Parts: sequence; structure tokens; C-alpha cells
Amino acid sequence: MSKENPGFLRRTWRFIGKIFGLLRAVIRFFIVLFFIGLIVGLFIDNVRPLPERALLRIAPSGILVEQRAYSDPFTQLLEQGTAHDSETVVKDVIEAIDGAATDKRIIGLVLEPDYLLGGGISKLSDIGAAIERFRAHGKPVIAVADNYTQEQYYFASFADEIHLNPMGAVALTGYGSYGSYFREALDKLKINFHIFRVGEYKDAVEPFMRNDMSTASREHTSRWLNALWQAYTDNVEKRRNLPADSVNNYVNQLDVKLAEVGGDAAQLALQLTLIDKVSTRPQMLARLQELAPEDKSSEEDFAQVGMKEYLFHLRLKSEAQTSNNTIGVVIARGMILDGEQPEGSIGGDTLSELLRTARKDPALRALVVRIDSPGGSAFASDLIRQEILQTRASGIPVVVSMGSVAASGGYWIAADADKIWAADTTLTGSIGVFGMVPTFENSLQSIGIHSDGVGTTELADLYHLDRPLSPKAQRTIQLSVEHIYRKFLQLVADGRNQTTQAVHEIAQGRVWTGAQAQELGLVDELGDLQDAIRSAAELAEISDYRVDYLHRPLTFKDQLLMRLSAGAARIGFSMRRVGLPAELTHWLSAPLVPQLKALTRQLSTLFNFNDPRGIYLHCAECTDI
Repeated sequence: MSKENPGFLRRTWRFIGKIFGLLRAVIRFFIVLFFIGLIVGLFIDNVRPLPERALLRIAPSGILVEQRAYSDPFTQLLEQGTAHDSETVVKDVIEAIDGAATDKRIIGLVLEPDYLLGGGISKLSDIGAAIERFRAHGKPVIAVADNYTQEQYYFASFADEIHLNPMGAVALTGYGSYGSYFREALDKLKINFHIFRVGEYKDAVEPFMRNDMSTASREHTSRWLNALWQAYTDNVEKRRNLPADSVNNYVNQLDVKLAEVGGDAAQLALQLTLIDKVSTRPQMLARLQELAPEDKSSEEDFAQVGMKEYLFHLRLKSEAQTSNNTIGVVIARGMILDGEQPEGSIGGDTLSELLRTARKDPALRALVVRIDSPGGSAFASDLIRQEILQTRASGIPVVVSMGSVAASGGYWIAADADKIWAADTTLTGSIGVFGMVPTFENSLQSIGIHSDGVGTTELADLYHLDRPLSPKAQRTIQLSVEHIYRKFLQLVADGRNQTTQAVHEIAQGRVWTGAQAQELGLVDELGDLQDAIRSAAELAEISDYRVDYLHRPLTFKDQLLMRLSAGAARIGFSMRRVGLPAELTHWLSAPLVPQLKALTRQLSTLFNFNDPRGIYLHCAECTDI
């Protein structure tokens, strides 16, 4: 049968095929129409106008961070139904508060720290500085909570009024640094940990060498812990108009003072003026309604706007602002690892590529590197440092801003910057080097597994963990560690205009606060990220500029899903209201959660190390205090 004159059966199948083709086209059209409608709904229909007069609710949850740890956008979209974020970005909180300070629609702040787990005194102080700028405009700040942990209370202390539930307490305990030590366990497991280090105070390796803290470690850890606690107590006592040493007396005599009030912790906090009011939830709500009466047409209990919703409106207005001059900000948060790494860790290749890309932007006039890291891989740290040197060589000033921690490898990255800024409570320094090689020959022999063979050289079995580490191999690794330490001293000396001997005297793994580091010449100025940005503008000799936070490039799919995720978040603007029952989201009490995370972090750090030569610039004791 010719193609020009097909038979009945062929014509029938062709007709059916055309029908199915038309159906597929119609289905595709409606799928596209559905997604367009979804996106339009997310980005337009659910964007409500801001109230004419409202309180801005600042309710940070989880851990305060400089940059969110990466999770794929699809997961972010699915997790929008969760009650509270596991991380809160400090920049977002500050941006919202600073924007609200001059916004006539925002008449005050409500601080709700119930779900804040921690993040460090430095980050809290940065947010506190924004709250003080807000208060300078004559607007009230009210803190409300069922309980206050130590960090939650520091956050609340910036408020004009602090309200505490009658069933609650102000749980101040002081700072401590307690770690787990594994020497006896390693002996029982017959694991040989070969330790190589330079620096008497480089105690990151002590948990694998000892069953307790060394005298040197105890001495220098006590020094920086006491400095941070002094900063905490001084700042709280100043803001609350308390007599000197009131906080220490409260903590050290808590049992005696509680007995005097019959165990009523809330009443004790009120009696000592740590708080202003003991208020039930209905009483807290009444106070907020007094400031911002509820809108009868709204479902809210008082006139309020959440931080995420307010930021969305704020950024819509700011997106139109342009300038020919850009100051780039790169966030370096987390442990420094070799290779490509997602946000939440610092990848040697990832951050190096980001710095190279930044240099190609003709509008870039200066670069600020915000470091919040205890260090990690020596190799990855030097890759990043070389890119900072290249950026400076291209005529672009580089300013480092230190967050809560910028120690060891974090300081290696910072040393060659044009200027280094830190908070007075930043933990920095820890200039020292170590290497660790575990071998399992005794463990395996105890269960009947033996290693034997031949090699062409005396070092052929160097990377076989089922064999003992030879004296020659040990000397080789130790010499490499000593070389890296000398290099560390030299680059710090060059960057800070000091001699290597002078640097050695303040190095050897010692940890310093930002204030101490400034006195020692390791830091130039004390201030926050905004101070560092202004300093970068001065070095670039510009007054008109915009700030651009630089991130690794995302695929189109990631960008689309993140936009959908952001839109879904806006639908759920109304969060927990004062007067509604709190959700029991953790079986552990809030103060115990950071401690559990610290223990798991100490164990997991060992498995995250990936330096190609096994040499590390890491400060194990530097935590977000």
C-alpha cells in the first residue's frame, strides 16, 4: 500500500496519535500554567502591605550564624512547614533592625529569644549594637520569654523592659571549656595516635594524648574564658544598671538566694532587677497590645510584623539602589577543608574561586572577608591566603572582619589583609600547627589480623594505617609540621610588621580575645562588620558605594527552588504569638542542646580533616562563646 494512499488502519492510528499528541500538549500547557500561577501566588498574592503602626518581632531561632549552612533548595522548600529555623543569619537581623529604626511604621521592637540556642557573645553584641541604634530613635524595645538561658538573657539585656514568665528563670552559669579525653579509650582499643605539633599551647591534640587537661592548656584557656566572662558581666551590669559584680554574686550564691525566696527563680530575678516584670503570657500580650493595639480586621493579637516579612518589603525597596562602586563581602564560615565545599564549611577551592571571580568585577573597589572559623587544613588555608594576596596585588584593598572565631587557619587567612577588624570578644590567634596519624596495627592484631609485605623504600608503607609508623616517617612528618609553623610565624610577621621572634612569643597555640589581640598587634581595630565595610571604603577612597554579598554561583534549578522556598516562607509569616502554648520541639532543655552539639562536633571534627599532607591549623577549644 502506497504512502500516498494509506489504508484504514494506518489512518486510524495516525488519528489516535494526533489525539494523544494534542492531549500531551494540553497537559503540558496546564502544568506550565499551574507553576506560573504558583509563582505569581507566592510572590504577589501573599505579599500583604505593612501595617501603618506595628511592632517588629525579632525572634531568632537555632544558632546565630554568619552564613547558612548549605541544604539543597528542594529540601528548603519541603522544610518550610517546620516551626523554627535551625539557623538565623546575623546580617538579616541587623538589616531588619536598622531598617526599622527610621521606618515610621515600626513603633517598637519585640525580642522573643525562646528558641535561640546560641551563637556567641560577639554575634549577640553585633545585634545588640543595632538594637541600641534603634533605641536611639526613641522607640521602645520589649523582651518577652518563658525562660532565659545565658545567651538569651544577654540578647534580652539590650531591651528597655524584660518580662519573664512566673514559671521561668534566668539561668546564668558562667563560661566553661570542658572536653572529652580519649587516651584511655584509645589504649583499650589499641589505637596508636601519632601526634606531631609545634606550640606548647596547641592543645587541639590533647584529647588524643591525655586523660585530662594539661597545666599549660588550663592556664591559657582560663585566661581567655575569664576575659569573655568579664565582658559578659560588665556589659549586662552596665545595661541593667546593676552594681559591679552583681552577676557573679547571682551565679555563685544562687542556692542561698533561691532559698531566701522559697525557690521562686522568677521572683529572685525580679528582686535582683535582672528583669523588670514577672508576667504571665496574657500579661505580656496586654503590654504589647498597649503599645500596638490589635487590628480588628486582622487575625493578629497585636499590630505586628515578623522579621522575614519586614525584610522582604525592605529589600524590595533597596533593590532599586545602584552605584558604580561595589564593596564585596565574602563570608568564610566554618571549618577550613580542602577542595570544593558547600556553605557552612570553607573549601580551599571554593573560596579561592570566589575570590578570583570577585577580582574580575570592574565595579569592585574593595573586598571585606568576614571570617568565622576555628581553622582546619593548612593547605586549604594557604590557597585562600594566596588569593587574598593576588587581590591586593591587583589594586583592590582587602579588609578582614573577624566574627566570633578567627583562629589558627582563620588567622592564617587574615594575616595578609590591609587591615584586620575584630570584636573585643572575638577568639583569635592560636598560631600553631599539628598533625595526627592514627594507626591500627595493634587493634587488628588483637583480633588476628596481621600486615606484612615488601616495599621499594623505607617509606613505602607510610600511608598504610594497618602498619606501625616508622621512626623515619615520624621524623618526616614532624619536620613538615615545624616547617609549616615557621612559615606561619613568617607570614604573620610580614603581614603585621613584626619580627618572627616577637610573633613566636605570642604564638605557640595561644588563644587571645580580640581586645588582647589588638594590644599584641595581631588586630588593627575593634569593631563590627559595618565598621570593616566603612574602613574598606576609606581604603578605596570612595564614599558612594553599594555592598554586595558574594556567593558561589547557583544553577537555574537551585535559584528557582530557592525563590519558591522564599515565597513559601512568606506565606507563613505569622509565627508563634504571645499567648499561645509553646511547642515542645526538643526533649532536651535549651541549655543542654549546645553542649550535646559541642560533644558531637569534637568527635566529628576528626573525621572531617582532609588536608592532603595531614597538617592542620585548627583551634579545637575555640567555640562560639
